[in-house]
Formats: sequence, structure tokens, C-alpha cells
Amino acid sequence: MKVVLFCGGLGLRLRDYSEDVPKPLVPIGGQPLLWHVMKYYAHYGHKDFILCLGHRGDAIKRFFLDYREALANYFILQGSSSEVELLRRDIDDWRITFVDTGVHSNIGQRLLRVREHLEGEERFLANYSDGLTDLPLDRYLDFAGQLDRTACFVSVRPTASFHMVEFSESGLVQNIRPVREAGFINCGYFVFKQELFDEIEEGEDLVVEPFHKLIAKKQLATYEYDGFWECADTFKDKVLLDGLVDQGKTPWMVWQ
Repeated sequence: MKVVLFCGGLGLRLRDYSEDVPKPLVPIGGQPLLWHVMKYYAHYGHKDFILCLGHRGDAIKRFFLDYREALANYFILQGSSSEVELLRRDIDDWRITFVDTGVHSNIGQRLLRVREHLEGEERFLANYSDGLTDLPLDRYLDFAGQLDRTACFVSVRPTASFHMVEFSESGLVQNIRPVREAGFINCGYFVFKQELFDEIEEGEDLVVEPFHKLIAKKQLATYEYDGFWECADTFKDKVLLDGLVDQGKTPWMVWQ
């Protein structure tokens, strides 16, 4: 299945890291966030990618045009000739389509603008490109296939340390609990059928109008997952993920 990756947003909450580096290229353990997401899908055999570009799309193109596999893999350097023998490869069998979908476009409109590249695909995958997980993708795809709905996404417990507050009209607090215990959130990792495009009108965002239409038609499903998932949404999140790399605790690197 083809994989659509939304990587054109402004990434405002990661501007503390750099004004010049687009969010998908923010490094986690030495490699861009986008690379980690793509490696995950490639591990499960899905290597045909469509990148929905926008903000600093030129930088993302340049990363792949200049990509050197030796920097991400084991290799042997033979003598003074600088001849490199790769012991392991990664992106040499990937197919990547780069599409400019606009700097200020929402997710729904980015998806519409790559529709022509998905012709003939009964189902396809899509992702926000900022969440890392050890989700068993094959099991999730089996689940989505059995339900056979127009759209399916993965639900996880939020990891933020906020608290959910319940209170009366008079302002008296009735309950307070960690947001993680309050419910699930949509973390992306979508599986879509072509029928989804029939629900997206010009200007509509994916999880607003189109998803509510699917809910009314009983065509939207979710897969509950309690395993590892972390979203690199802020500089604090990047520091956390870098720390896990330093400790050798990288459950999302299912390819290792």
C-alpha cells in the first residue's frame, strides 16, 4: 500500500529548536523525524511514499537528494580509494513522490491534492509524520481490513502531564484526574479507502467535516493501542525522544 505523509505544516511548537529546520527534519538521535516514520513503514514492506510538502518543502527534497546511506548504515571503507561497501541499506528501494500541497493547507486539502497519485489504490495509508510508535502494523491492517470501513485510525492514551477537570456550573470542582485516564486521542496512522475522497469538500479539514460525515454513516473505525507512542510536537518532546535514544530505549525502531 502507498503511504501518504503530511509533512508541510509550519511546526510552530517546535520553533524553539530552529526557525530554519522544518518539523519533519528535526533530528531524533541523529536522523530526521520523517526518516524514522518512513523506516517504520518500510520495515513492514510499505515503501511507496507520497510526501505532502508545504513549509520548507525544498529542505525536505534536498535531504533526500543529498542522502548518503553510509551515514545511516554499517559499511566497510576499502583502503585509500575511499571505496565504500555497505553492509546494510535503507532507502535504496524506496519510491518517494514529492508534491507541493501548499504552505497553509489543512490536512484534508493536502490529501485532496495528492489524489491523482493514489489512483488504483483500493486502500492506502496516511500519517501526520510526527508520532513514533511500536504499533504492530500488520495486526492493525488485519483489523482494519476485517472491519472494512472507509477510514480507520489508531487511538492512544495521551502522554501529556495535564489534568482533566470536571466542575459544576457554579465553578465547584467535582473531579480532577490525569488526562491520560480521561480517554483516548487520535494519533493518526490512518488506513483509508478511496471512498474517503467523496466526503472531502474544498476547504474542509480531514478530522472535522469529513470524519463527522463518516461517523453518521458508520464508516469510521479506530484501533485501540496501549503500547509505545510519543509525539514529537514540542522541543520538550524532542529532548525526551533524544534521551530515549541515548539510553538505548527505542521501541519505535522496529527495524533494528
